[in-house]
Amino acid sequence: MPGGRRNSFSVTRIVDAYEHAKSNAKEVAQVTKSLAEAKLVQMPFADLEIRFIAASGLPKMDVIGTADPYFKADIDAKISYVFSSAVKGNTLAPVWNETWRVKNVPVDADLHVEVMDQDDVCSDQSIGKFKTSVSKGTKEVEIQGSPARRGRGSFWLKIESTPSVEKDPSKFPYLFDGPIRFSRHYSPTVGMLTNLGLNQRLYSTWKMYLRGVPLFFRDRHQGWNRNYKAAQSIFEGPTSIVVRSGIQTGHQMLYAQNARNSFAVIDESSGVAQLLHGRNSTHPDVGQFEHRIKPAVYTYIISSEDDSFRFSETGAASFVDFASKHALHSNCAETVRYSGEFHPRPKGGWAAFSDDVQDHEVNWELVIDNNSGTYAPDKMLLPDLKKLLEYNFPQVEIYAWDREDPKLEESKQACREYALKHRGVKHHELQPHAASGEETLCHRVSLGAQQLEEAGRRIFNNWEWYLQYVMTS
Repeated sequence: MPGGRRNSFSVTRIVDAYEHAKSNAKEVAQVTKSLAEAKLVQMPFADLEIRFIAASGLPKMDVIGTADPYFKADIDAKISYVFSSAVKGNTLAPVWNETWRVKNVPVDADLHVEVMDQDDVCSDQSIGKFKTSVSKGTKEVEIQGSPARRGRGSFWLKIESTPSVEKDPSKFPYLFDGPIRFSRHYSPTVGMLTNLGLNQRLYSTWKMYLRGVPLFFRDRHQGWNRNYKAAQSIFEGPTSIVVRSGIQTGHQMLYAQNARNSFAVIDESSGVAQLLHGRNSTHPDVGQFEHRIKPAVYTYIISSEDDSFRFSETGAASFVDFASKHALHSNCAETVRYSGEFHPRPKGGWAAFSDDVQDHEVNWELVIDNNSGTYAPDKMLLPDLKKLLEYNFPQVEIYAWDREDPKLEESKQACREYALKHRGVKHHELQPHAASGEETLCHRVSLGAQQLEEAGRRIFNNWEWYLQYVMTS
């Protein structure tokens, strides 16, 4: 404008931004993105519900059998929770019908999916991958492999998209919103060199994805406790790398993706009750209790890596000989969102309970704490932990108590005493233990390290022999 101040939002700048995007764009969303990057328009956000339906025409991956496919999904590599599906055993046409809800997603975002073949012996192999926009609709997408292996099958999914309702969706973008899924993983020692029968609960770990973790914890994380001797052995000092390596290998074994894992979705409090059932005990009278909530104490962490809630019974055999239960769950992460122990109880506690009352007639409570020497979480965050769990499980009464609160120890003790007196639990099951002649997870880890060392020694010896052969030839 002659004689006036130049308008920074001139038509020329808008046209330039549009033409730059148009020349490279395959979708209108990229035009919007370019304009947003030039700060000429505000990027719209959407709330997504993605249903991963099925795949077909996958290539054969196994020498014996076909393939054991699963998939991993991410949005712009921005969401902390990378969706990982159930493994479908021995099929080239898996059907999943699994749902993922994510709030506050920029409309120009891309959904990235990689289809994998699970392998118990070797590392999981990539079958192929694809990306697609998050625009609304039912889609059939071709799975792409390497240039030498194009056309790896087709994938079907359906995306529902509605405008975000948040006042400022950019404050918490890519926010996981359910459904609350969990997977149950079994220790690799179950049924191997052991005589466990059906008693697998003490050899299980669970991973659950909670809704809205950043809403309550924001950017707060708990670092490892520098005043705790066990934590010092893991995170500092000349031998810590060896300690960490063993724990991390154990973590990978415990949380491995395979067809033996079980997956489920929790929609209401009955789902929580089913998760905490005491099935699979070897006690001769336990049959009547296998569909009852088990009085047990659990060790948990909320991961800084992916906001997952990981836990197992505090007496789990997997913990034997490891320096830290919480570090085993966290994969030796230097920080967690939070950690401690929790236990379920009927309203008012186990001391006044009777098995004559059926579980569905009970108002269940969850008592959770910050009892973790490895991370020593700040007790001032307990109210936020309580709000997070109430947000996810509104039909369960939540109590969040400090590890030094006398009420906490009283409630835990009542839980353990009920298990011992009325549910056939043995004293040794209350703490990590291994039966005589039983292979522990720690032993399995050390065997793997020895085998790796031996393989390396053979490679070195063969290479040394080859050099000598070349030099003398």
